[in-house]
Amino acid sequence: MKKVILLFLLGFTYLSNAQINPSDLKTGDFIFQDMDCGPLCDAIEAVTEGYKGNDFSHMGLVYKKNDTIYIIEAAGSAVRLNTLEKFSKNTKKPMYIGRVKKKYEKIIPEAISFSLEQIGVPYDDDYVYDNEKYYCSELIYDAFKKANNKKPFFQLFPMTYKEPGTNDFFPAWIEYYKAIGSEIPEGKPGCNPGGMSTSDKIFILGTLK
Repeated sequence: MKKVILLFLLGFTYLSNAQINPSDLKTGDFIFQDMDCGPLCDAIEAVTEGYKGNDFSHMGLVYKKNDTIYIIEAAGSAVRLNTLEKFSKNTKKPMYIGRVKKKYEKIIPEAISFSLEQIGVPYDDDYVYDNEKYYCSELIYDAFKKANNKKPFFQLFPMTYKEPGTNDFFPAWIEYYKAIGSEIPEGKPGCNPGGMSTSDKIFILGTLK
């Protein structure tokens, strides 16, 4: 019995460290990215540890149609449909692929449908949940909540914009919110890619080739 368990664990470790061909992606897969966007991305990554200690500052949802792989993402000025090729140019670092566990697969079609309906909704540059705009993980949170009979599928946590171990806001966030004329939404509920990558509702397949 111990040998069987050990082999299972070794197999799971191998799988989660595998390199995934784009052709093996499925609609509804998550793609996690350490996006190179400077101090703001660094600040996002600093406050939440992702899968196996990886840093993730952006994520999208895989959507396959007519042999083309698209990524549904909230980025730029609005929710949009991007090609995997263009999405991949955001970073030179490995992108990790997540997939919902089998018992949750039935809600994927509705999550995708909801996400596609949001195309054109403005990007949430305030990073405040439920304000009729979307940042990357917020879109996916709402999509899976809607598909899960309007019950939270992922979790929201109090968001922080402070440097770990201090009571000081990251200078990048101070400048950012000053520029857009808003208060820093410290402590308000939200989500981020790092936190979602560690959800017990999904598993990580590996990195994209």
